[in-house]
Amino acid sequence: MVDGAGTGGEPESSDSLRTFGAVVQALREHAGLSREEFGDRVGLSKHTVASLELGRRMPDPTFADRSEPVLGNTGALQKAARHLARQPGLAAWFRRWARLEATAITLYTYECRLIPGLLQTEAYARTLFTNQLPPLDDEQIEAQWVARAERQRLLRERPNTAFGFILEEHLFRRRTGGLEVTRGLVDHVLEISEARNVEIQIMPTEQDTHAGLDGPMQLLETPENKWFAYCEGQESGQFIADSKVVSMLQMRYARMRSQALTLKDSMSLLQRMRGDL
Repeated sequence: MVDGAGTGGEPESSDSLRTFGAVVQALREHAGLSREEFGDRVGLSKHTVASLELGRRMPDPTFADRSEPVLGNTGALQKAARHLARQPGLAAWFRRWARLEATAITLYTYECRLIPGLLQTEAYARTLFTNQLPPLDDEQIEAQWVARAERQRLLRERPNTAFGFILEEHLFRRRTGGLEVTRGLVDHVLEISEARNVEIQIMPTEQDTHAGLDGPMQLLETPENKWFAYCEGQESGQFIADSKVVSMLQMRYARMRSQALTLKDSMSLLQRMRGDL
């Protein structure tokens, strides 16, 4: 899913999403299927099924068609899915980005607020969810983590996708969640950096020039070599397809790559941070 570093980029839950999820769950249980069994038949993991049933994930365009034969061909899901598609505020920009992200050959992320979702540990992510305002209940926190863990499969399952991250040094020095959480986070990032298709650079706190002062950004390249961008703020996000704007963001990201520490120096800095914890 899109980065959504804080809330995971998942679409905000709504009455219609929760209702759709409840219908899916009721039909699945009536058919006598576990989440895993149902997921196997429609090509989804049990974690994704859980996210759908909890109203925390927008169904993809073919989900209803794939599910109807498995759940009795009642037509209920197809009708409900059409209703969802017409709902304003279900973050169409996010759904489009998520579909592109799933097949992207290049994914670049610059983040200055917190560790991007793809790199978060469970302890770090749960710290964010626990401290979110308005507060989330236990079920919502669990749904958030399920969605986050599902998205992190991108790093493990797409070895031919090039991932690049530029992270501000202060994101680690803030010690979000405390020392133990931060130790685990630094170890996790160092481990991920060893993958051949992942590049992680640290932007030092003391930096005379910085091309990313306008805020975080994400860039992706499709298999057709088209580029898109996504920028996220508080409770909002913007999908960018305008080639001129995307080109401008590419220029900024390229400049930041030259301003940030090298890959080797970035890992050395993280190792020194780890030693100080």
